[in-house]
Amino acid sequence: MIEILQNLMGGFVIALQPYHLLLVAFGGILGTIVGMLPGLGPATGVAVLIPITFTMGPTAAMITMTGIYYGAMFGGSRSSILINTPGDGAALAATFDGYPMAMKGKAEAALAISAIASFIGGTIAAVLLVLLATPVSRFALKFGPAEYFLLMVAALSMTASMSKGNQLKGFISLIIGLMIATIGIDAQSGIKRFTFGVLELQTGIDFLIVIIGIYALGEVFKSYSSIADGTKKAQKEFGKIWISKEDWKRSKWPILRSAPLGFIIGALPGAGGTMASLMSYNNEKQLSKHPEEFGEGAIEGLAAPESANNAASVGALIPMLTLGIPGSGTTAVMMGALLMLGIQPGPLLFTQHPDIAWPLIASMFIGNIILAIVNIPLAGLLVRVLAIPAKVLYPIVLGLSFVGVYAIAGSIVDFYLLVIFGLAGFLMKKVNVPTAPMILAVIVGNTMEQSFRQAIRISDGDLGIFAGSTLALSLIAITVISILFPIVKDKMMEKKAENAPETV
Repeated sequence: MIEILQNLMGGFVIALQPYHLLLVAFGGILGTIVGMLPGLGPATGVAVLIPITFTMGPTAAMITMTGIYYGAMFGGSRSSILINTPGDGAALAATFDGYPMAMKGKAEAALAISAIASFIGGTIAAVLLVLLATPVSRFALKFGPAEYFLLMVAALSMTASMSKGNQLKGFISLIIGLMIATIGIDAQSGIKRFTFGVLELQTGIDFLIVIIGIYALGEVFKSYSSIADGTKKAQKEFGKIWISKEDWKRSKWPILRSAPLGFIIGALPGAGGTMASLMSYNNEKQLSKHPEEFGEGAIEGLAAPESANNAASVGALIPMLTLGIPGSGTTAVMMGALLMLGIQPGPLLFTQHPDIAWPLIASMFIGNIILAIVNIPLAGLLVRVLAIPAKVLYPIVLGLSFVGVYAIAGSIVDFYLLVIFGLAGFLMKKVNVPTAPMILAVIVGNTMEQSFRQAIRISDGDLGIFAGSTLALSLIAITVISILFPIVKDKMMEKKAENAPETV
């Protein structure tokens, strides 16, 4: 514990440097604005703004991107509360009671409890991250090539199988991502794979192109047909942004209960803030003495999911930092940026690069304070960005996307790939195919393949190496459970529905 505190204090020394402090504030405020804009969300915000970080050092880049990430989690509920349009999926639950509160003239209380719950949830999760990061990273040192391969298989299967109601589509998305990851010259044999005679494809397709195409261009293409509709009008004049004692009394326990839940769910690869916020909302509704008020403007129905989704954003950093496995779409983008900067996330990050890991964690505490200060007194000013017409916003996103992709390798071919993946993202959303499994597969596909081949070489072709340790067997069990659990759960729900008594 003393070592952890010493490392954290060292992190604060770096994070509190004026330059880094400015980046924390810049990332947090920018993330809040991005989060408020419907349809963009943290993944798109980080992806589009990655080129800005190319001129920074790894520590500054990670602080900025993380600020954008949890800033977007703060801001996502603003449009949910005021215009009933979530900034991203994690802010969906905020519409259930946040918008009814605004309709009843309680927009000030809704904006305030949203910021307060986000601050408390994020701070609790940051404390849990401090306590768990080092033990998890030490545990991760036990992973060999076989265990790494099985870990990635487990992460991919969990991501695909958690695609609610679309398990088959989730695995189709996963397979497409793995196919994309094989394009280029094989690192071990030197053989060209699926390059189709295109010279630029010999180095493979950069995962950042896939990410920017799927998230940024895909969203622009999806929204193109509705651009002429403009945006919903949001309230712009507010009284005092704060809550009453009664509001706090009703909200404090839901906030405190939802933060650990959100952190745990966020740490599961592929689960993310959406699942965390919806689960916390359902839990509080079941625990409430007045469940009939939920959906009608119950303040605890807003406080719980806001606490959970901010905690989930911190929890999602655990697998990325300690295992090299992104815990969400946004952390997949961040991991890609780290790799571009020459830093390999994983078990050795905390020992080889403590100057990156600990300032990043320290910046979360600082960022939460800054965001609470910004989001409460300045809420009335910030929400004015919701008035930006879509026909102005989306061309800006397009321009940033093309500039960002060109900055990666300076190749015109990447423009064509960007458009192709943008159209793919649009079509996937149209037919309800989840994109997270594909993104995760593109990120880890090459490493997963190399781990498999390394394990096979070590064992001279004996597949028994993949069941040669307790850790390996545990990962196999997790994979099997992750695939079967949604199927069994759906069957049980169907059986329960069949056996339910009919109502006249």
